[in-house]
Amino acid sequence: MGRISYRVRPETAILTKGFDPQLSVGSARPPVYRSSTYVFSSPEAAERAFDIVLGRVRPEVQESPDLIYARLNHPNAEILEDQLVPLERGAAAAAVFNSGMAAIFTVLIGFLEQGGSLIYTQPLYGGTQHLIHQVIEPLGFVARPVAAGDTRALTETIAGTDNVRLVLIETPSNPTLTMTDIGAAASAVRRHPKRPLFAVDNTLPGPTFQHPLFHGADLVIYSATKFLGGFSDLLAGVVMAGDADLIQSLRGLRAMLGNILQADECWILDSRLSTVALRMNRQSKNAQRIAERLVGHPRVKRVLYPSLFKDAEQIRIRDSQTDYPGSLLSLELNGGKGGAFDFLRHLRVGRNAVSLGGGETLVCHPMTTTHSELSPAELATAGITDNLVRISVGTEHWRDLLDDFTRALGEG
Repeated sequence: MGRISYRVRPETAILTKGFDPQLSVGSARPPVYRSSTYVFSSPEAAERAFDIVLGRVRPEVQESPDLIYARLNHPNAEILEDQLVPLERGAAAAAVFNSGMAAIFTVLIGFLEQGGSLIYTQPLYGGTQHLIHQVIEPLGFVARPVAAGDTRALTETIAGTDNVRLVLIETPSNPTLTMTDIGAAASAVRRHPKRPLFAVDNTLPGPTFQHPLFHGADLVIYSATKFLGGFSDLLAGVVMAGDADLIQSLRGLRAMLGNILQADECWILDSRLSTVALRMNRQSKNAQRIAERLVGHPRVKRVLYPSLFKDAEQIRIRDSQTDYPGSLLSLELNGGKGGAFDFLRHLRVGRNAVSLGGGETLVCHPMTTTHSELSPAELATAGITDNLVRISVGTEHWRDLLDDFTRALGEG
């Protein structure tokens, strides 16, 4: 794929890096390449391409090996991966997958060595935690949870686990918005004699509001279905790293697993990248206005939102590693599960659905949906209660959303 040869700012690189119109009959934007296989320029080029994709040799700087087969690589994936990199401060390379869970699974399988341990913060997205219990642990890996936000426990667990190979945190946590100190975790990882890898699921704040690689993470993971896609109409996952060799390793495993993102979805996702910051800033402003006005409502016991933190340590972490509070908020309502369900059934603008990051506002009850696979003990540790609802605020007018929520809450 074509590459610009001079340095530009991220907003420009998103629209120009990795694509040369001259290679696509002058098309101003990348077309969709649906080919399953590709013709080699020479037998030597075919040999070189296989050596690179199978990890036998490293590609040279700026080398563009011949394409082989769409399960391994294809033009739309290469273009998208090049144009994703400028979004993530400190990234050198990206790999795209056909869902966020595919991205997480490939990281876990790719970097957990036999007999090694995984340390992770709790809560994670419910599907990730279910994956750990149903697949990773039965394969013989030891998985050790640590409460999100407990910096001391996390650093001590890393230091005290001899065979730790991977540390995975999600910050802010889904759905409680508890923040974990990325820099402290990175320092603990660097001090460990085995130097495990450190990955951050950065889906909630996205590349717009938080930059894990800048704070010392090795890998940053996204469910690109969410804010990167932005319209609730595709599934995708992304992993980025400052070390291109880590991404090359994941691409090799991706080729075996067959979970590369298909050409059409790559094309759609690529078209959304230039608007990520615009959408996320609008959604964050909406969410902050709404959250701060729902505080004190007689039917709301507590509003969980970063700008409303009271705990000094959470405030310190927030101010040290995030730029804006984001568009996710959670409410603890009076009336337990019944009160939460009543709120959901009376929504008219917000939609009772899982997922997040779309232009439309989505509201769900985590205990019975996204995190229903957690055990009662895990739910209690995570702070996910039967009266908790999670709101992903969209791009609608914030006053219409506030009116909708106020009506759905009813009178105190």
